[in-house]
Amino acid sequence: MLPALAQFRVEVSGVGLTQLPIALVPFKGQDSSPQKISDIVQADLERSGQFRGVDASGQALDEASRPDLSLWRQRTADSLVVGSVTRLADGRFDVKFRLWDVVKGQDLGGQSYTVPQGDLRLASHRIADFVYEKLTGEKGIFSTRIAYVTKGGSRYSLWVADADGENAQAALASPEPIISPCWSSNGQQLAYVSFESRKPVVYVHNVASGQRRLLANFKGSNSAPAWAPDGGSLAVTLSRDGGSQLYTIPAGGGEPRRLTQSASIDTEPVYSADGGTIYFVSDRGGAPQIYKMSASGGNPTRVTFSGTYNISPSVSGDGRWLAYISRIGGAFKLQVMELASGNVASITDTTADESPSFAPNSKLIVYATRLQGREALMTTTLDGKIKARLAGQAGDIREPDWGPFQKQ
Repeated sequence: MLPALAQFRVEVSGVGLTQLPIALVPFKGQDSSPQKISDIVQADLERSGQFRGVDASGQALDEASRPDLSLWRQRTADSLVVGSVTRLADGRFDVKFRLWDVVKGQDLGGQSYTVPQGDLRLASHRIADFVYEKLTGEKGIFSTRIAYVTKGGSRYSLWVADADGENAQAALASPEPIISPCWSSNGQQLAYVSFESRKPVVYVHNVASGQRRLLANFKGSNSAPAWAPDGGSLAVTLSRDGGSQLYTIPAGGGEPRRLTQSASIDTEPVYSADGGTIYFVSDRGGAPQIYKMSASGGNPTRVTFSGTYNISPSVSGDGRWLAYISRIGGAFKLQVMELASGNVASITDTTADESPSFAPNSKLIVYATRLQGREALMTTTLDGKIKARLAGQAGDIREPDWGPFQKQ
């Protein structure tokens, strides 16, 4: 592993309609810890768009305390997180926390993690996941990972980072472009396209071991890999038989099976979460639009009708939403469509958005864009009201892909 150059800080902007007020008291002992646990948890929760922090200064509490909940009601907090971090003799850290419902006066439980120093951020993300799930009833995504590509000078790097962009580890570095990273549904492998042999070739990379294997290196272009949810195969775009068409290929390699039969360019396949449908981009109507078809092939139907140029589809895990990029008057803007109604909302005020990818709980989207003249990763709520910048230091940032829930 190369040293992590991409250090991020989180800046949250916007106000949601109904945010839950939560107080996070600085964890006892965290001043002498390498990570400020309560700060990481609070940043996670605020970035979700569901929470807003309440001032918790001047209080000294830990998970064993019985807090005076009337005080926190006066501070308008609906819930309260307290905890501690203790360095053990063997160098590991013991992280404990407890969550209180201030309104009902209830102890909502807590957990403890004993972790090496390098996992303090992960422990913080797991605390945020616990709090998020207890208070919203839905799974948190803070302990998941994202992959993205940076270009610095003439060097391209593929990074795997925490969902807040921190703790980035380089999976691959190359003098030639790396594009289209795509997570497998078990979170153990990344497929991507590398130009290291001076043409686009698809690899599959084991994230833990760093080992990789060649998946598609056929005549012409091999691009746009997308994992089937069962992990047994990938959809890819190949030009081996002439124009760019969609194929599936077994995850272990082998002979591709052709899915589309058109004289057009068909590319950028993505699977629905149930594996039954493939969404893709085609110019069969004269300009790039998003279509869908059965994952086994067959006649596609058109999905996008507003605008003359729509690319980069991403489907939410709950099947309700399609995110994509639309060219509107020369600007490239992130759009979110409710699939049942066909209603489309434009949710950014930037003009160079690219590569949207849904969080595994379908509540946030990560995308790349340009802000103040430099490339940045952003997350946004589906209504566009809460955005957070994951501000990187390692050159141009592009092509994020949000990984699945992690097995605990």
